[in-house]
Amino acid sequence: MEQQAQSRDVNHGFGERRFGLFIHWGLYAIPGWHEQIQMRQGIDKPQYQALQAQFDPQRFDPDEWIDLAEEAGMKYICFTTKHHDGFCMWDTQYTDFKITNTPYGRDILAMLAGACERRGMGLSLYYSNPDWHHPNGYNPLSSHQVPPVPGDEPDMDRYIDFVKSQIAELCTNYGKIISFFWDIPPRIYDPSLNAIIRRLQPGILINDRGFDEGDYSTPERHVPEGWKFEKPTEAVQSIGRQSWGYRTNEDYYSQQFLTQSIAKIMAMGGNYVLNVGPKADGTIPNIGAHIIREVGLWYQSVKEAYEGAKPISAVFGRDDLMFTRKGSALYVHLVPTPKSSGIILNPVSVMPQSAILLNNGVDVNADVEKMPTLAHEKDYLHLSDIPVNEFVSQVIVIKLVFDDLDGIMGSMESRGQMENRL
Repeated sequence: MEQQAQSRDVNHGFGERRFGLFIHWGLYAIPGWHEQIQMRQGIDKPQYQALQAQFDPQRFDPDEWIDLAEEAGMKYICFTTKHHDGFCMWDTQYTDFKITNTPYGRDILAMLAGACERRGMGLSLYYSNPDWHHPNGYNPLSSHQVPPVPGDEPDMDRYIDFVKSQIAELCTNYGKIISFFWDIPPRIYDPSLNAIIRRLQPGILINDRGFDEGDYSTPERHVPEGWKFEKPTEAVQSIGRQSWGYRTNEDYYSQQFLTQSIAKIMAMGGNYVLNVGPKADGTIPNIGAHIIREVGLWYQSVKEAYEGAKPISAVFGRDDLMFTRKGSALYVHLVPTPKSSGIILNPVSVMPQSAILLNNGVDVNADVEKMPTLAHEKDYLHLSDIPVNEFVSQVIVIKLVFDDLDGIMGSMESRGQMENRL
């Protein structure tokens, strides 16, 4: 399975597209409370379905979304084709509960897919397993379910046939798809669904929330413990703490929180998709766009430390710093927030050719010296006068270039192996 996933990774470049934009958008943008408002506020089906007659996003422009993503250094967009409410954002032939049966009347996904293809932006598709609209969709084995009402006919076999038809549409009519994001594990094992996706989209990667184990994991709103992911991973986080869809009174995460989360995930070798919920008119809220741009300014300045770099934090074994490597460059990621303006990179005792703070391109003071806090130990590389107070809302990343980084890393690995034997 791992070799298979790596092969697909190479074909579609999923691992190279480290940073992405997640979009949660649907009828739930109209009340602007939460994407699961139907379930969380107990709205009945007819009342919720009435939102369909109000959905008319005349200001939707896929190029504006792509402009924002590109400005932030993002290289793919993951779009919610159908969320738990069952409303489809494409012109599906298998339900009338869809975007083309609204006053807007146009196929949103086709517009987005065309813009992504024209501009070289990767496209990933999200698809919810729960479906609160479909009469056969109730799944007692899973979560995020709305109990059936009179007129429903719960039948998972028939519902899975419906899902197969829809994913075949999605993987046939909308160009190249780099990854497929199932949501809410159905707790039903049926690898034939992912087989359909792979047959229609050779090279695609599929997440682990569907009908089999998939290819990549999707930690949501948290950073797993460890120094390196052992399988392809895509972490997902929203700019808002309360909702993934548009919310009028949202509690927004700080830039410091978001950049630390991104830095840790990427230093472990994972992808990261940051979500925003567009308003009912199709525009991204000003504050949402501002947050993504600010995070993007940071990412654009430090992205060389993640894109094409290898996670090597395990070699250092520290809980106060993380490390990546690319060629002769060693990247030091100051996560969590540093406690002082200097760091000691023991056991490294070699001066680098250069030491640069990627956040602003300024040189960092570097010396190999004995430090008072490491009594009776030898000289170590000391990085000092780091402007920690100027970047309190960002993760600081320092680039060190060495003449013989292979030798330094080799001696550290040998030292670690010796300590393990002792």
